[in-house]
Amino acid sequence: MLRLTDIKLPLDHSPSALKAAILKKLKLPAEALLDFHVFKRAHDARNKQAITYIYTVDVTLKDETRVPRDARPTPDMAYKFAAHAPASFQRPLVIGAGPCGLFAALILAQSGFRPIILERGKEVRQRTKDTWGLWRRSVLNPESNVQFGEGGAGTFSDGKLYSQIKDPRYLGRKVLHEFVKAGAPEEILTEAHPHIGTFRLVTMVESMRESIEALGGEYRFNAKVTDLILTSDHGVRGVRLESGEEIESGHVVLALGHSARDTFQMLHERGIAIEAKPFSIGFRIEHPQGLIDKARFGRSIPQLGAADYKLVHHAKNGRDVYSFCMCPGGTVVAAASEPGRVVTNGMSQYSRNERNANAGIVVGITPDADYPGHPLAGIALQRRWEEAAFAAGGGTYAAPAQLVGDFIAGNPSAALGEVVPSYRPGVTPTDLSSCLPDFAIEAIREALPAFGRQIKGFDRADAVLTGVETRTSSPIRIRRGEDFQSLNTKGLYPAGEGAGFAGGILSAAVDGIKVAEAVAKSIAGI
Repeated sequence: MLRLTDIKLPLDHSPSALKAAILKKLKLPAEALLDFHVFKRAHDARNKQAITYIYTVDVTLKDETRVPRDARPTPDMAYKFAAHAPASFQRPLVIGAGPCGLFAALILAQSGFRPIILERGKEVRQRTKDTWGLWRRSVLNPESNVQFGEGGAGTFSDGKLYSQIKDPRYLGRKVLHEFVKAGAPEEILTEAHPHIGTFRLVTMVESMRESIEALGGEYRFNAKVTDLILTSDHGVRGVRLESGEEIESGHVVLALGHSARDTFQMLHERGIAIEAKPFSIGFRIEHPQGLIDKARFGRSIPQLGAADYKLVHHAKNGRDVYSFCMCPGGTVVAAASEPGRVVTNGMSQYSRNERNANAGIVVGITPDADYPGHPLAGIALQRRWEEAAFAAGGGTYAAPAQLVGDFIAGNPSAALGEVVPSYRPGVTPTDLSSCLPDFAIEAIREALPAFGRQIKGFDRADAVLTGVETRTSSPIRIRRGEDFQSLNTKGLYPAGEGAGFAGGILSAAVDGIKVAEAVAKSIAGI
């Protein structure tokens, strides 16, 4: 089988056009082509008058000795298990049931290791009810919300399933295939920028839990880990739950997520090697989705769905401002996990048909420059600005908001314009300058007009900024070696976004696979 790339066709091409384009590229007659299938489809919208699809296809030829110069063999993308369970072993623990923990548990279960999954939150449907409690009634459950519970923070997101990580083993392909088995649409295997959306993610997470349990895995919800049990030579022997129960295991996967601040504190107190890492803070911005569609495509194009964007600006004060987690046709959601703090995030359903587009507009910060001295100092910085947002919003979990025109001019907003903010439980028009550090406010004020020159209308006066976005990534990294174990605690496997090794659903899931393989090899003695 051979792989052909860069086959371009118009959006409205006929079903037979792709085969014809393949034959033209191969310079072969129709009878020479036995079969083909699409590996990936993207689109090129740089010329709005002639937007094209770009295909990568795998073809089977009658005579593969007649290989064109620009074709190459299709790589072997089949997943191969690293190890299988021996006759006798101690079951591994997986702490956290987000994308990383989910795939770590799945690989371990498929390899015969019957993992025990400890999740501090609730199963996904009950968790969804609790999350709506904050959105509809301003009632926060600190253990069951956008951050905590089965499925992790990725459940309440756009469900993006693409990443820029290097993936020479095609582990991302394994992730996508498992999602399709769990109920995701098959198109995620071929679209260049696939997404699923929250409602579909809920049922998929349930399906994958059933698969893990059928293979001997065990889920424990409302099982918050409050301590590690360590050996005299600083290896892990097990964990202690909030209930006081102790569970022994010499292999513990830490798939915590980026908001497990109390657990980070416990790990630091236990002497686990942790360091501060860069992350970003900012606001959510909302525009009419039609404005983004017009800027990107020249018009609304049903075949392409809601348009997205990716922007970056290097400010005069040395800060980078960029768009983050752009959600076409989505909503801004309340993502707090601690009382008395306001946090925003973005979410879309599979249809991406809500009226607004939203994205984080965030500013990069670094430990040395902005929160030096302590590995957990970034958490204190996050909390400071989340508390400021809570106060600016009125102390009710309403979020502070400001019109873009007022923000750029430095004037408080007293009312909203045509763009209706989607954040629930509601917004309070105010002055956002008290909700982020001065350097961040300065950089974003400079960036918005620059973005307006790239996307016409991006800096329109009545676009809405909502604060604050502080959970772009983990503020810490739990250091690990090439064997994926903690640098100073044998048997402890830091993994995923919370440990500082991923960003987003796909990269977290891939990291979960890698860590599960390392655990499997260790238990099997490989």
